[in-house]
Amino acid sequence: MTAAPPSAAERPASTRYWEVDALRGLMLVLMTLTHLPSRLTDPLGQPLGFVSAAEGFVLLSAFMAGLVYTRTAYRDGVDAMRRAFWQRALKIYMAQAATLLFLFTIIAAVGLRIDQPAVKDLMSYYLTQPRHAFLYGLALVYEPPLLDILPMYIFFMLLSPWVLAFSLRHGWAAVALASTAVWAAAQFGLSEWIYNGVVHWTGLPVPFQEMGAFNAYAWQFLWFMGLWLGASRSMPGAKPLRLPHWLLVASVAIALYGLYWRHHGPDGQAPFGGDVQLNLLFDKWLLGPLRLVNLVALGVLAIAFGPALMRRLPRLHWLEAMGSASLPVFCAHLVAVLLVLAFYGSSQTARPAWGDAVLLSVVFAVFYGVARATLWVDARKAARARRGD
Repeated sequence: MTAAPPSAAERPASTRYWEVDALRGLMLVLMTLTHLPSRLTDPLGQPLGFVSAAEGFVLLSAFMAGLVYTRTAYRDGVDAMRRAFWQRALKIYMAQAATLLFLFTIIAAVGLRIDQPAVKDLMSYYLTQPRHAFLYGLALVYEPPLLDILPMYIFFMLLSPWVLAFSLRHGWAAVALASTAVWAAAQFGLSEWIYNGVVHWTGLPVPFQEMGAFNAYAWQFLWFMGLWLGASRSMPGAKPLRLPHWLLVASVAIALYGLYWRHHGPDGQAPFGGDVQLNLLFDKWLLGPLRLVNLVALGVLAIAFGPALMRRLPRLHWLEAMGSASLPVFCAHLVAVLLVLAFYGSSQTARPAWGDAVLLSVVFAVFYGVARATLWVDARKAARARRGD
């Protein structure tokens, strides 16, 4: 049996999981390299198998939410936990609204002025239906590409206090069963069925394909499993996770095979080439079943071997800072990607190799600056709160 890291109950209440912050920072780096067109986009897209940085980021964010808000519920009560979730959801909504306005104004103006196809494709619905796009965008119904992650986060953050309060009273079995059932239904068209019903009864004008690539009914499974894992680490008397030997062996085999298949298979990031039906088993947007298997295998290895690896590696404080300030850095990543698309288009070879190196260096330097500034402001607010200002 292999022991995982100690529970949150064994750490001081004020202590962050710096390892999780570093991993979230790494996920932000990988997302940027995937979304920002460069020579690194394809090689570093899904680098560890048929799993992207988005899955890791959602799972880690859910873990931290479960960890932090369960502590709040035990310390200050369930009502305080609900308020904390709602405040965070409002902050994420404001970030989404600001990014949308940036897309609809500055990016639209630049893209139209230089006739940039990448921008026109990105916001085609807005260009044909600006009024509907603006209103439904603020209502989180219209979700342009790249701007479809935060609305899903808001949806999860609004559901989480009710789910967490229920699980604290009744356990996680019913939550896990319901979440699994919704994920399974999503594989067979749940979202399309609900969309058609809404259109029938309300006349919703937003096309289905303009409502975001991520299927929230499938991705909620990943969020709530991460929430459970984080909450379980905050339970009174929580013991370290112990993983059976057979699970470690199976996870090593699956992870290595997925890694080899991703980088040495004939079709790269498309596991089954042009076979659409088989590719759905690994589908990112639906969180296909084989993709989940690959993700679980990597997660088991991270739990089993991550702590020992972290003790041997130097702490990368710049990654920790980016992970601690994940929301502002994520929004900065969207701004950077949109600007590059507006000026250079979606070509991965629009710049020479040295140009990619300079661009990425500047982008990540800006991200680190955003992270440090955010943490400085947060520290000042915390200090004023302690003084009672």
